[in-house]
Amino acid sequence: MSNQIPWYQLSPEQAFETLSSNISGLTEQEVSARLSRYGANELKGRRKKPPILVFLRQFLSPLVYVLVAASAVNVVISKYTDAVVVLITLLIMAVIGFIQESRAERAMDALLRLAAPRAKVRRAGQAVSIDARGLVPGDIILLEAGDRVPADALIIEASNLKVNESLLTGESMPVDKHTDTLTGELAVADRKDMVFMGTIVTYGRTTGVIVSIGMSSEIGRIAGAMQEVKPEPTPLQRSINNLGRYIIIITGAACAILVAVGFLRGLDWLEVFLIAVAAAVSAIPEGLPATMTVVLAVGMRLMARRHAIIRQLVAVETLGSATVICSDKTGTLTLNQMTVKRFWMDDRWIDVTGEGYLPHGEFRQDGMEIKVAEDEALSLVLKLGMLCNDALLTGDKECCSILGDPTEGALVVAAAKAGLIKERLELHSPRLDEVPFQSEKQYMATLHPRDGGKVVYVKGSPERVLGMSGAIRRGSLTVPLTEAGRQAVLEANTAMAGQAMRVIALAYAELPAEVEELHENDFRGRLVFAGLAGMTDPPREDAKAAVKLCKQAGVKVVMITGDNKVTAESVAHQLELPPGRAITGQELQAMSDDELAAQAAHASVFARIEPLHKLRIVKAFKRLGEVVAMTGDGVNDAPALKAADIGIAMGLMGTDVAKEASNMVLADDNFASVVAAVEEGRAIFNRLRNILFFLLSTGLGSLLALIFAVITSGKAPLTPIQIIWVNLVTGTIVAIPLGLEPKIGDELSKPPRDPRVNLVFPGLLIRTVFVAFLMSLPVFLLFNWADGVLSLPEARTIAFCTMVVVQWLIVFPARSDEYSVFKLGLFRNRWLILALIGALVLQLIVIYVPFLQQAFHTAPIGWFEWGLIIGASCGVFIVEAVVRALFPGLFILGKWRRFRSKNTP
Repeated sequence: MSNQIPWYQLSPEQAFETLSSNISGLTEQEVSARLSRYGANELKGRRKKPPILVFLRQFLSPLVYVLVAASAVNVVISKYTDAVVVLITLLIMAVIGFIQESRAERAMDALLRLAAPRAKVRRAGQAVSIDARGLVPGDIILLEAGDRVPADALIIEASNLKVNESLLTGESMPVDKHTDTLTGELAVADRKDMVFMGTIVTYGRTTGVIVSIGMSSEIGRIAGAMQEVKPEPTPLQRSINNLGRYIIIITGAACAILVAVGFLRGLDWLEVFLIAVAAAVSAIPEGLPATMTVVLAVGMRLMARRHAIIRQLVAVETLGSATVICSDKTGTLTLNQMTVKRFWMDDRWIDVTGEGYLPHGEFRQDGMEIKVAEDEALSLVLKLGMLCNDALLTGDKECCSILGDPTEGALVVAAAKAGLIKERLELHSPRLDEVPFQSEKQYMATLHPRDGGKVVYVKGSPERVLGMSGAIRRGSLTVPLTEAGRQAVLEANTAMAGQAMRVIALAYAELPAEVEELHENDFRGRLVFAGLAGMTDPPREDAKAAVKLCKQAGVKVVMITGDNKVTAESVAHQLELPPGRAITGQELQAMSDDELAAQAAHASVFARIEPLHKLRIVKAFKRLGEVVAMTGDGVNDAPALKAADIGIAMGLMGTDVAKEASNMVLADDNFASVVAAVEEGRAIFNRLRNILFFLLSTGLGSLLALIFAVITSGKAPLTPIQIIWVNLVTGTIVAIPLGLEPKIGDELSKPPRDPRVNLVFPGLLIRTVFVAFLMSLPVFLLFNWADGVLSLPEARTIAFCTMVVVQWLIVFPARSDEYSVFKLGLFRNRWLILALIGALVLQLIVIYVPFLQQAFHTAPIGWFEWGLIIGASCGVFIVEAVVRALFPGLFILGKWRRFRSKNTP
């Protein structure tokens, strides 16, 4: 049955007619025919790719192609150890990628598990329990508290029905349902005469007629949207792929130059081939994949310490690239703990301090603290709100939590702040009878003994309670409720509602002692209006600070909520979100994708949003070229989480579907943890750039030294195994701790990186080429000198050691492209110091241990040669420092924004 029909606008009779059904249910023949027509009531997953294809796909990268080619060449020339090391690194990376991609496929599996396994239906007048897959449109379902709704249904009958629809709407408050037919275009959250597949009945019971099943249901539409979302490469993956292409070009050009020069100088073809292999090995940063993997893995551990659990390795860097964070409101930007903030009584306002369910706070009038025990009117309101209440305040490891309805819980906590304990009050004033809350009545009433008689306490909507009141409390007196008094109550209610507060009215009435059973007729028109309580889900204090940090970091924060526009704008104002318009789900629905993208650029709030609207919002920001981070906890968030550049699920309140669709899970459901992860992500990206500069400059330095030496002397200054040692062993040993560099502390004071700016930017290229040229000079100059006065093995050993020492020294300025070594602190990175000591030991071993001399083609050298090596290497360090001091903007050119020339349109 088409879900395009606005079922919530139909009466039960109209629905029966459209579905050709009735209150007695369908016959077996009708069910069989409809099963053939509509199929089973199930969510259909996308066909999965074979695991072997998923694994092989991890090798589809230009950089991988280069490394595989280098390994093949090493095998050809019998350098098996070198080949094995590179291939093992690639295999480890492929396994990690395979595991991560397999996890992504689990999102649909988690969604499929939400389908109810069994359902109670009425067929041919008989109630039976069946497999929920056998439900069809027109079936009559019977639901009670605790049941998971098996399909979308229009409510026919309901008794005190409340349904938890958080997985669809994101709002944790149970929704009161009814049988009244609705009109107009309404969001899913406002369709109070329907229940939806996957939601849970928390209170009451209902009978409904099924209108949509399987993929036609609201949750089915979400499942379909998830299948349509195709994962895009992350900024880091795109950067590495581009880098691989550049390396291929450079390697090819270098090999061509060396082959041409070799033949012109009359070298043997085998010698030319070996020199070309050496050039290829020089240009390829063999240690880059392993180093990046280690840095990202360490980044995962650092983020976990800040409550951000990374599920996909590349997400570590992507989060640092975020330019827009789309955040859910409830539980992320707010506490998800209803809190009484104001009372109105006796024509005065009383403010309540404290947040959430912690029973600590003060009561203040005009900014001055008041003693509750000395305020008779306030004491009465607090006592009334606590006794006419089914919620309980309990203690646990987090101090306090609420058992029951969050609105009632807020009243219990407010009374607890005044030192009132519910259990003690109930001992002195036990509940004798009650009128339970019903959405149609809009109030709750409880009967208690008092002074030889009885008293009824009532709480409910202000309009309903006020309508049943005939008097009002003024101080310690009870006076008739005049029209002016009614108007004062309504104005106070309007003021609270304007502040996005949920308002509860409180009243009481004295009853005769003979009243045993409580009925509305006993107190209607006789209530004494006691006051109003205004409550809200307050913003997290740390979320406010985090929003300010985002402004400082140039990251736009957008709030997306299923709540109404007034509440959303109020919370946005309290959080001090960037100024911008608020767009409702109804307005969004009427926009084209282009119109939405244009409006999204100026929006800071999206209110009354339906499930699939979030996906459109994410896509709209991506159309604007933004890197989008999206937070969510419900099934409704899953498509948007999957489509975002970085999907962030809630660890405490999040559904399995949301977690499996995400890249990251927040262990504390706190927006501040998102910002902390952004800071870590930016620091990690800076470390990756530093590593890239170090490995590229050292690799290019080796290549240039090789080319210069071949051109001038016709000999290679380093053998292929020595180059492998420099690039993969000595270089990587130093590069990994370079990736453990402590944060500088200014990460959130920098602008967000333009999404089009890759790992490699103009300033980094300039610095790489400049430093590589500097590094090559002492290598080939000392080699040419030594080749004339010493043996070839000794000359190559000098060149070999020069390249290694230059790398050790250049790693210090490689720690930052903006700050000098002396500002960073020479020994701040203790892992780097330890790595240099280890690298020094390894280098000395291959120079002075006899059997390794043979393997690495080295020869022992004396103090004089070491003096030349260290002196020349220090010269490179000094020149780089001087140039950076004289031209501070040169090496960071285009680091944050895409560099454009004057002729660029």
